[in-house]
Amino acid sequence: MLLEKIKKTIRDHGLFLEEDKILIAYSGGVDSTALLHLLLELQKEWPVELFLGHFNHTLRQSAEEDERFVREAARKLSLPLFVGRGNVRARAKAMKQNIEETGRQLRYEFLSQKAEEIGGAKIATGHTLTDQAETLLMRLMRGSGLRGLAGIYPVVDGKLVRPLLEVERKDIEAYLKKKKLAFRIDESNFDRRLLRNRIRLELLPYIQKNFEPAIVQQLGRMASIIREEDAFLEEMAREKAKEAIKKKSHSVSLDRLPLSSAPRALARRVVRNFISELRGSLRRISFEDVESILNLDEGKEFSLKEDMILRREANQIVLKKKTVPVRYEYEWEGKGILELRELGLKFEGKKIKSENFLRLCSDDQTRAFLSLGKLKFPLTVRNRREGDRYRPLGAPGRKKVKEIFRSKGIPLDKRERHPVFLSGDDIVWILGLPVSEKFKIEKETKGIFEIKKR
Repeated sequence: MLLEKIKKTIRDHGLFLEEDKILIAYSGGVDSTALLHLLLELQKEWPVELFLGHFNHTLRQSAEEDERFVREAARKLSLPLFVGRGNVRARAKAMKQNIEETGRQLRYEFLSQKAEEIGGAKIATGHTLTDQAETLLMRLMRGSGLRGLAGIYPVVDGKLVRPLLEVERKDIEAYLKKKKLAFRIDESNFDRRLLRNRIRLELLPYIQKNFEPAIVQQLGRMASIIREEDAFLEEMAREKAKEAIKKKSHSVSLDRLPLSSAPRALARRVVRNFISELRGSLRRISFEDVESILNLDEGKEFSLKEDMILRREANQIVLKKKTVPVRYEYEWEGKGILELRELGLKFEGKKIKSENFLRLCSDDQTRAFLSLGKLKFPLTVRNRREGDRYRPLGAPGRKKVKEIFRSKGIPLDKRERHPVFLSGDDIVWILGLPVSEKFKIEKETKGIFEIKKR
């Protein structure tokens, strides 16, 4: 009996309790009509409280007739009804999404809002085992991973439930025919321009006729097995993510070191979790996106969807902040206090006798000691520029400043706070980096010039 199969699905997956409130997503079509009447039968045994929710997409000519049908059904059954509507086409254009996806989003937004107003009701949809088979075939063609091939879940976040998910559509149709229940037909289900419709109308019947009559049940079983294995792998990924994903007050980063020894399959899942933390969802994220992040080289960037730029710095993959370079340039004779108003920093200069040098404490973070005789005053003090190069103390040759910043582990968004000191066209020191080899203190140095951060 169909009702017994539904009750088993509810119990096996913990869809809802006997006293729960249930908001049925009711379109008036075949599946939602069967769901409504099966839950009405269940209500005779379980004291569940039923509500109806209908969303008018205003896309089809028959949409208004569908709404009238739903209103009349609610009246006859004395069930509370919530009706919503939205301009799906305009929203899709504004969000640059396809109409089908946008309609689904608006419908679930409406249902979720009404479920909360009711008082934490579960939202029940009419997805069937046949829908599951169609979904698996569609995702298989699109190259989905295990998560995609897990198909439609019986329960999502403890709120969205699918009591018909283990029942084939042909059994649903037989139930409606036996009970002589009226329903609406959605003409868009016959539009062969949509992949799901071609699978439903052409591919599945062809496989059933020529290869495997029980393909719907086989694919449903496959989805169930994959869901269990996916859940196991996801638990492992969550544990690894605790090591790799670092959360601060306003930022999330991915540490590559814990992933370097992890199996590739596990690392991919951690990256997906990282993306989900950044974007709030994995919608429109591809296998290639995940691979690109895993393969991101040190100092390189990758553009994720929606203009999100990820950058790898010191083995950390972070969301690159949009910063506007601070532009400034001063000339300084080395006397008095130099105030960099744009940064809120102050420096002072001092001439020192060379015989006192051994007693001085060097510290790249706050001061620099330079050969006075090699300097040409006034010094130029400015922000860093693209293409800046110099030879740091002890280095074998000139290096790009951005490469030195990277090797020192200085984050990209912090580098603007490191002013560059120049003598003529030569960099002599950058706050936080070693002094220039060209201006270092040597045995024959007669005088020393100290730059000190105040």
